[in-house]
Amino acid sequence: MTAAELLAVAAFDGGKEAQAFPAFGVERRGAPVMAFCRISDNPIRIRSQITTPDFVIVQDPSLMETVDVLAGLKPDGTVLVNSEHKPEELKMDTKAKVVTFPATQIALDELGRPIMNTAILGAFAGLSGLITFDAIERSISHRFGEELGERNIKAARRAYELMKEQNA
Repeated sequence: MTAAELLAVAAFDGGKEAQAFPAFGVERRGAPVMAFCRISDNPIRIRSQITTPDFVIVQDPSLMETVDVLAGLKPDGTVLVNSEHKPEELKMDTKAKVVTFPATQIALDELGRPIMNTAILGAFAGLSGLITFDAIERSISHRFGEELGERNIKAARRAYELMKEQNA
């Protein structure tokens, strides 16, 4: 949910319309949570879950064993997976583009903890081109303050640059 909120704030800061909202499954501690972020150049009037996403971000690759993370993903869409494996090693049955990157490792290196929200934001910005890194940086600074914000910005920048290199 935090990543979706930060993404929506960054998109809005970059001049787009945006909304972020969660979808909870069974109400138990540790249950998988989905979060949605809708970004548009036009006013957003719809308030429902996103059923045919252009992008899917998988923070925890172990969920792919129990959750259909590809449900509704457009054939020309992109799935971004937090994984150190190559995309073809994941054997995802989709026509969509599959991109992997080591968000957990980046978070451990930069934050000392496996909290990868900001690394995911940086990767998404670098991969999609929908949001500038400056907007991501302002969103993180606003949310986390100076000291923690700087470390999170470093993680986001590292992921952003990695995605730019991979997709150059």
